[in-house]
Amino acid sequence: MIDKLQGIADRYDLLERMLSDPEIIADRSRYQKYTREHAELAPVVDAYRRYQALRTELSEARGLLNDQDPAIRAMARDEIQRLEVEIEALSDDLHRMLIPKDPADEKNVIIEVRAGTGGEEAALFAADLFRAYTRYAEAKQWNVEVMTHHATGSGGFKEIIAMITGHGAYSRLKYESGTHRVQRVPATETQGRIHTSAVTVAVLPEAEEIDVEIDPKDLKVDVYRSTGPGGQSVNTTDSAVRITHLPTGLVVTCQDEKSQHKNKAKALKVLRARLLDRMAQQQAAERSETRKLQVGTGDRSGRIRTYNFPQGRVTDHRIGLTLYKLDTILEGELDEIIEPLIAFHQAEALQSGHGLEAADA
Repeated sequence: MIDKLQGIADRYDLLERMLSDPEIIADRSRYQKYTREHAELAPVVDAYRRYQALRTELSEARGLLNDQDPAIRAMARDEIQRLEVEIEALSDDLHRMLIPKDPADEKNVIIEVRAGTGGEEAALFAADLFRAYTRYAEAKQWNVEVMTHHATGSGGFKEIIAMITGHGAYSRLKYESGTHRVQRVPATETQGRIHTSAVTVAVLPEAEEIDVEIDPKDLKVDVYRSTGPGGQSVNTTDSAVRITHLPTGLVVTCQDEKSQHKNKAKALKVLRARLLDRMAQQQAAERSETRKLQVGTGDRSGRIRTYNFPQGRVTDHRIGLTLYKLDTILEGELDEIIEPLIAFHQAEALQSGHGLEAADA
């Protein structure tokens, strides 16, 4: 581990020299690339150099334990105790910094929210959940663009797909993939009985053309007139687009734009993201068919969270977290759930890692 950290520090020093090279400064693309890498390595290098300095101080303090002055020995013991605590905390920080990053973490997100079991009540909760994600994105200063949606007459959504653009969007929203269960009394329920409904959420990293290459021959593109709730025409031209990816059978429709070309572009973005997600799932399955479900795997087959309205309770079943803050969570304050999920994922990753080698071992 120490060797790995030293390698990062050496690379950081090299980048500093490269960023002062006039030839690289003149090459905008290379300069930006190296600047980003330099900024990413800086926190790790700062922590590692602090770690080295503390190890040196600890070695010096231990040397004072043999001093003939009892006051100096006592001072050394206090200093050793303080340094050991600080070194242990910094060691934990370095472990977390060295956890391999998901290469998709910095990507934008395509989020798909669909009503599951529960009919109109599920559609209404799909709208509530999508609104929470929208508010969360706004608080993070991310941009939300609806790609396509199928609304119901009462204000719910059978399905809504949106692009969320912003730094680190996927790194935080990826934990939302799964089945969300809601327990509440519908407005139409005269007996006051609690109904249970479900909404499924898929969070996909945006796929660039270089990530997924699609052969136009593999696509079947159909165009038709857009329709709204109840089937009434909302467009008099064939602007809605349905794209079928023949090798996989994946189908994407988009009708929100008045332009056929814009709808096709949006549909292709969604298709590309779904294909990338499918590739990632297949690769994970090949690595381990019996792997246990971990936070952030994107497995959407299981229930991940329950929203109980009568009790004002939200429970995330993956980590056993229960919060009695349903109202604020549905207002978009999702960090109280997302932060513990990130911490759990990091702890799982740390358990499979190795400790820092002691400098004085």
